Amino acid sequence: MTKPITGAQMVVQALKDQGVDVVFGYPGGAVLPIYDEIFLQEGIKHILVRHEQAAVHAAEGYARSTGKVGVAIVTSGPGATNAVTGLTDALMDSIPILVISGQVPTFMIGTDGFQEADTIGITRPCTKHNWLVRDTDRLAPILHEAFHVARSGRPGPVLVDIPKDVQFAAGAYVEKSKTDVSRYQPRLKGDPAILTMLAEAMATAKRPIIYSGGGVINSGPVASQLLRELAEETGFPVTSTLMGLGAYPASGDKWLGMLGMHGLYEANLAMHGCDLMINIGARFDDRITGRTGDFSPNSVKAHIDIDPSSINKVIHVDMPIIGDVAHVLEDLLRIWKSQGRKTDKEALAEWWRQIDEWRAVDCLGFENSEKVIKPQHALKRLEELTRGMDRYITTEVGQHQMWAAQYLRFDEPNRWMTSGGLGTMGYGQPASMGVQMAHPDSLVINVAGEASWLMNMQEMGTMVQYRMPVKQFILNNERLGMVRQWQELLHGERYSQSWSEALPDFVKLAEAFGAKGIKCSDPADLDDAIMEMLNYDGPVIFDCLVEKHENCFPMIPSGEAHNTMLLPNAKTQGQITGTGAVLV
Repeated sequence: MTKPITGAQMVVQALKDQGVDVVFGYPGGAVLPIYDEIFLQEGIKHILVRHEQAAVHAAEGYARSTGKVGVAIVTSGPGATNAVTGLTDALMDSIPILVISGQVPTFMIGTDGFQEADTIGITRPCTKHNWLVRDTDRLAPILHEAFHVARSGRPGPVLVDIPKDVQFAAGAYVEKSKTDVSRYQPRLKGDPAILTMLAEAMATAKRPIIYSGGGVINSGPVASQLLRELAEETGFPVTSTLMGLGAYPASGDKWLGMLGMHGLYEANLAMHGCDLMINIGARFDDRITGRTGDFSPNSVKAHIDIDPSSINKVIHVDMPIIGDVAHVLEDLLRIWKSQGRKTDKEALAEWWRQIDEWRAVDCLGFENSEKVIKPQHALKRLEELTRGMDRYITTEVGQHQMWAAQYLRFDEPNRWMTSGGLGTMGYGQPASMGVQMAHPDSLVINVAGEASWLMNMQEMGTMVQYRMPVKQFILNNERLGMVRQWQELLHGERYSQSWSEALPDFVKLAEAFGAKGIKCSDPADLDDAIMEMLNYDGPVIFDCLVEKHENCFPMIPSGEAHNTMLLPNAKTQGQITGTGAVLV
């Protein structure tokens, strides 16, 4: 018979059994028994963040860059409520994380005790599932089940709330292999009949497109390889959502670029004009569809998704395929090859000629300057100077995020970490810590705007403490850039509260934390400054002063169809707006 151990010991043992090597957290009274056990063990490294929101975002960065479940530990009350933003972010973007929260003792629940909050009630809408553990004997099975739920099916965040007396009490530990997880077994294989229909549609399509999303990356590296094989086998063009970048290589000859609100002209028009759309692991987000009634109106639509609730939720599809991307693509390719299917090569060649005409518009073109650094230019130089390096990119949220998606290129999955669905300002800096802990010898860069970066600036202390050489590449326009852009284009140039005043001296701020600060405002100095950042063996804040009023194009205006875009130049016919953009 196994010797009883305390609930706190069970937590540490369960994490080890699940292969966890690092956790992010912040101690407090309701989790001190767990922290005592962390102190007494070896094998799991704990990273002390400066705010619980940062702990969850760091766990997200770790999870997104590894495919493993990220783990954060927070205390009761404000510790748990500070984790809500990160949990919601992970739910929206399907990131597998586990948050372990402390709770007041079971006999105090409901008494409004010190630092008590209804963590289960608060986090129910923003987790895939959550548990309140009242019995120590149930703790280990619940923890193992939590890992299973987080990583299975459509990944997502889970939370286990553990009262303090349960952490102190002794009980029987249940091993991972003996835990019953049969209650949650998502469907992995697609319907063969529908896959056969899709293969037939692929053979006759004249204007096909593959629309890939974050589900390809979540399915694992095999799914990305199968996506590439599908594109090569068929010759179909491939586009991607913000979350799916890297699943198909940006250097691949079938790559159209990102689509959506700030996606490429050719990708959006190809999506609108296609006759067969194969959605692989995307959820028809509103940033992609624009006005749903006019979204890709003449196409036959197939949708591959492991989450049944995503099928027909936003856009009605003709071929719903529920299953894991890797399993479905494997079966689709097998059916395609076994039947000797061939594409309509003549029609496909004509489709590519049309796409090349759209590409000639050069929707990412911009007028560079020798006097001020354009943000697009800064990212093009960052891309050029880091190309070929073992590089991971995180971002904050705003214009810089979209420019990063447009100008940085990803040939592998799990190299791009950004907040897509929730759009969380303050995500990138702590996420970059999680990525760096997962890949200590790799180059990790957080592309930021000064406003977003300040929301979790305190984590520079964490990076210095743990010697994380993350580079914070701040495009500083002294504005809430995306807010200012919308106010210019859609709100009559009424700039309400979109200027960032009283900004810190980022170089002095870096030095105050014990990091290196670099400031650059002259385009002629940019390359040397970037190389100085890359060559420094430690955390860096790079303050890149950029054009203050540059807008991010292309842009689908709010409420418009996805083939209606504001472009940055007048190479196409259309209505020229007061900002020099072209409405196509």
